[in-house]
Amino acid sequence: MSEVQRRGFWARLTAYEPLTLITLAAVAGGLFVLQRLTSEVLEGETFRFDEAVLLALRRPGELGVPIGPTWLTHAVDDITSLGGITVLSLMTVLVTVYLLLDRRWPIAIFVFSSVLSGWLASTLLKILVARPRPDIVPHLVEVSDLSFPSGHAMVSAVTYLTLGALLARTQRYRSTRIFVMAAGVFLAVIIGLSRIYLGVHYPTDVFAGWCAGALWALGCWLISKRFVPSRDPGDGLENGNGDGD
Repeated sequence: MSEVQRRGFWARLTAYEPLTLITLAAVAGGLFVLQRLTSEVLEGETFRFDEAVLLALRRPGELGVPIGPTWLTHAVDDITSLGGITVLSLMTVLVTVYLLLDRRWPIAIFVFSSVLSGWLASTLLKILVARPRPDIVPHLVEVSDLSFPSGHAMVSAVTYLTLGALLARTQRYRSTRIFVMAAGVFLAVIIGLSRIYLGVHYPTDVFAGWCAGALWALGCWLISKRFVPSRDPGDGLENGNGDGD
């Protein structure tokens, strides 16, 4: 690379916002982690870890009974429903319809396509890896499809992080933007953990789901930065007014 080309490269690179550069680095790192994790799963290197975690969440000698009080099992069952296709579909459709009625066409298309494409990517990954569901402990809820990655973990990460990023862009204060994004992360995390507790996924399925879902959401965010306006003209709230508390 010549000196002129090198200077041109750095000029283009520094033209990006620092947050965009950090996001690009996170995407690259996440892709590496996901590739390594998938490779280890396919080679069977993670089975002992997966087995140990699933067994640790059941009573010794009573593998059909999870640790903890009965109310915890009911609570976890409710939590896992937040990552189900019914809840996520209803939420996505309602948000999309609201945005369409509010004449925010680009954002509506962005939200709907992000979640739909994330669900399709999750289904494709399941087919490619073709990992059966764990049979180490009895399942506490009924499941029928393949295991890797966890669809609940991946699609909930895509949905809640995408909606969180959308809502965060409308907030005036940094503290509320952080809270909104943290809430999305929190929901994705507890939904993924619920799948392990219920015995329907290996821990590595959930880790991969989180990783793939976060990558998908980050990729969609990068696309939205380029093609989707942060606010419609006339909203009356300038981007520069949201750094204080």
